[in-house]
Amino acid sequence: MGVPAFFRWLSRKYPSIIVHSVEEKPKECNGIKIPVDTSKPNPNEVEFDNLYLDMNGIIHPCTHPEDKPAPKNEDEMMVAIFEYIDRLFNIVRPRRLLYMAIDGVAPRAKMNQQRSRRFRASKEGMEGAEEKQRIRQEILAKGGFLPPEEVKERFDSNCITPGTEFMDNLAKCLRYYIADRLNNDPGWKNLTVILSDASAPGEGEHKIMDYIRRQRAQPNHDPNTHHCLCGADADLIMLGLATHEPNFTIIREEFKPNKPKPCGLCSQFGHEVKDCQGLPREKQGEHDQFADCPPGSEQEFIFIRLSVLREYLEKELTMASLPFTFDIERSVDDWVFMCFFVGNDFLPHLPSLEIREGAIDRLVGIYKNVVHKTGGYLTESGYVNLQRVQMIMLAVGEVEDSIFKKRKDDEENFRRRQKEKRKRMKRDQPSFIPGGQFSPQALGRGNRSSPQAISNPRQTAYEMRMQDKQNLTPSTSPNTSFTSDGTPSPAGGIKRKAEDSDSEPEPEDNIRLWESGWKQRYYKNKFDVDVSDEKFRRKVVQSYVEGLCWVLRYYYQGCASWKWYYPFHYAPFASDFEGIADLPSDFEKGTKPFRPLEQLMGVFPAASGNFLPPTWRKLMTDPESSIIDFYPEDFAIDLNGKKFAWQGVALLPFVDERRLRAALEEVYPDLTPDENRRNSLGGDVMFVGKHHLLCDFVLELYKSSSTEPVDIPPELCHGIQGKLTLNENAVLPDQTVESPVPLLRDLTPNSSISINFKDPQFQEDFVFKAVVLPGAKKPAPVLKPGDWEKTNNNGRPWRPQLGFNRDRRPVHLDQSAFRTLGHAMSRERGQSGSGVYSNAAPLGAYQGNPYRPLLGGQPQIPKLLSNLRPQESWRGPTPLFQQPPQRYERNSGAAPLLSWNRMLQSQGAAFQQNQYQGLGGPMNYPHRPDDRMDRGRQGYGPGRPYPLPPPSGRYNWN
Repeated sequence: MGVPAFFRWLSRKYPSIIVHSVEEKPKECNGIKIPVDTSKPNPNEVEFDNLYLDMNGIIHPCTHPEDKPAPKNEDEMMVAIFEYIDRLFNIVRPRRLLYMAIDGVAPRAKMNQQRSRRFRASKEGMEGAEEKQRIRQEILAKGGFLPPEEVKERFDSNCITPGTEFMDNLAKCLRYYIADRLNNDPGWKNLTVILSDASAPGEGEHKIMDYIRRQRAQPNHDPNTHHCLCGADADLIMLGLATHEPNFTIIREEFKPNKPKPCGLCSQFGHEVKDCQGLPREKQGEHDQFADCPPGSEQEFIFIRLSVLREYLEKELTMASLPFTFDIERSVDDWVFMCFFVGNDFLPHLPSLEIREGAIDRLVGIYKNVVHKTGGYLTESGYVNLQRVQMIMLAVGEVEDSIFKKRKDDEENFRRRQKEKRKRMKRDQPSFIPGGQFSPQALGRGNRSSPQAISNPRQTAYEMRMQDKQNLTPSTSPNTSFTSDGTPSPAGGIKRKAEDSDSEPEPEDNIRLWESGWKQRYYKNKFDVDVSDEKFRRKVVQSYVEGLCWVLRYYYQGCASWKWYYPFHYAPFASDFEGIADLPSDFEKGTKPFRPLEQLMGVFPAASGNFLPPTWRKLMTDPESSIIDFYPEDFAIDLNGKKFAWQGVALLPFVDERRLRAALEEVYPDLTPDENRRNSLGGDVMFVGKHHLLCDFVLELYKSSSTEPVDIPPELCHGIQGKLTLNENAVLPDQTVESPVPLLRDLTPNSSISINFKDPQFQEDFVFKAVVLPGAKKPAPVLKPGDWEKTNNNGRPWRPQLGFNRDRRPVHLDQSAFRTLGHAMSRERGQSGSGVYSNAAPLGAYQGNPYRPLLGGQPQIPKLLSNLRPQESWRGPTPLFQQPPQRYERNSGAAPLLSWNRMLQSQGAAFQQNQYQGLGGPMNYPHRPDDRMDRGRQGYGPGRPYPLPPPSGRYNWN
């Protein structure tokens, strides 16, 4: 799940780490969708070797999206996942390896957070369904119009957990998807694909890190491999830094706040469920062709360059006059360790350290002041020096009191400013301002593309009328005093509304950290012990220190213990970290993970028991069950000083592993063969196509029927090493691969092959060194002097650069040039093609093609753009004073064209006539998509020919 607010803080402090991705869009020609040829060079001007997909970050937005209607069934969910992976593959275009990792059974330390999230999701889902049903009945009772309620089960996102039938089906679908792409996509031709599904234990991102660590320890590993990891969790940044690979990039969706969401009742945009009035849906487009299209642009992706982040950290962490040799790699490890104090998936953050209050900057400042006294770094290859950490924490403890007081002052100042702002806006507001979608927008804000169409104008107009009616009609209340003639008294005691109140209701805070005695109140309220109970406080601190050691080991060496977890809901204070140098930091060896169905019993609420076998489900609901206390029907949420429920702490009882296993022993015999299969732990599967060098080697293994593990020849598989064993349900050449999705056809014939894969194994006490490997080349510096200044770019808001090329020359075009390059009307402006440029041909279509006018008297267009490179095509034609003299034949009727407008008039007239000769014109121009943000990124010239799709494989999903 990551660290809340960490990425926002990081991207603001180190803005140059962000790069917007360049995405080549599929073309459509005569109604046929032509997929992108991913075997061609990457348009982002960088070539990646390995792409790793943290699949849970893909599964969740595809199965229950927030910004569009949810898929109707499981088959549509699978197709949405396929399309999402295709889009990522198109952007990254890996050349060696694609690694897909789905979350398997997690360590016990992570299960506590999973349990909290799933209990909350179940509770919020049930409350939301009840609220929707209540509002639906109210609207229908008033005569409102709502579409008929679909008879379908509410999708319970808790099924995205190892051991469920959904995850088992997903693994089958992904195996089919990989086989299809290896057969039909030229970009997958020489690719090695590894699928680690939910049966393989471990979190997805940590299975990926474990693979990288083990491959780095092999002699055949290329130290200059360029890795790209896809995932939205902020802790992926720290995991990427922990690898010490010089070329590591993260790709994730760009976060855009205030994205429109459809109403859960009428599926229309522009309002929420609570504001739905049950008005009929407006027709979207001339033929209602945009009914299912949400307003707004498609989600875009950004790259996070960890090599640039390392440049920032090297500049910030460099210290002079140290009593020991400065090592940037060890300093980066210490920085990663200090980030754990502000929050992670396994420990609550310290009360005095809030990332929104600059806690990491504070820790770095204390670190640089104290490191001269520590005599060395805090960590080494994932192991913590507790004596040095104690010095850092006690230094934080000295300023804890001032941190709490400043926090209170900042909150009061913020409330005072908000109060003044409300008064000022109330005083200065005009008599009427259109709201919602009709509200005025400041120039230069928001999307630079064309204005968005009004969504559901009837609903918006209704709300505006009601608002105007409320403004004109004085409302009366039971507290209003009346005069003798029955009219409301001007001086009557009208009760002030809550939104007009100067003070907003704040959650009650019994701790009052800003007042003296805060430590006594904290331990009494949170732990129900007295602050004088030194033994208990010592136990809390010891558990937290163990947690810090466990988390760092988890990031750098792998899971130190599958059984360990932090047994409290709250963290101690930094000032309590006294005498921690002698605390033990070893963990029990040889521990094993839970089985999938056992984990389901540990993290699921009773409401999600339908994913479990009937006798197992009964343990959650039967009052006589020995573990009924693990599944409370309701639970408290402690806001813990926060404002919103999602920020609070869910006070759920911790699961006792021994009691759980004892209760499950009685119901294990009731499992069916299929449930026993889903309850077993599996491993990774490797796929290769017929063109891969390893294909014949794997095929020979199947012919020999050898049951012994065989080493991979690294020269046949891009240096990848590990063990191969035969797969019982393998994908084999010349055998049909059946489609688990009815929408998609079977693969006949198939030429790909799959086999079980296992990472290289090491001794349990082996230490993976956190160093840069010999032979690794440091990337060229990217940051410029202006990047170090807080107000660079002359104080204007900073914008991420486009592409990985730091020397890309900025180009400016006026509005007429943008219309020329766009040459396509957006759907908001209608489909009639009545604009000036609606019939203009794509400029790139004339590159390299002799333009022949249909009529002899028409002037011929000079090839002004024929010699421009793609990145120069934004600059427009060469000015006449820079052009060489041109000769024009007397009889051709041609003349020099002096402006864009005259050129477009000529193009428009010619192209308008060409349109009547057939669909797409005589040259079959592929139609430009409506996404106007992609102008100029990819040309239409002969250098990018797109073949027709193969007859037997590529999906044509509409």
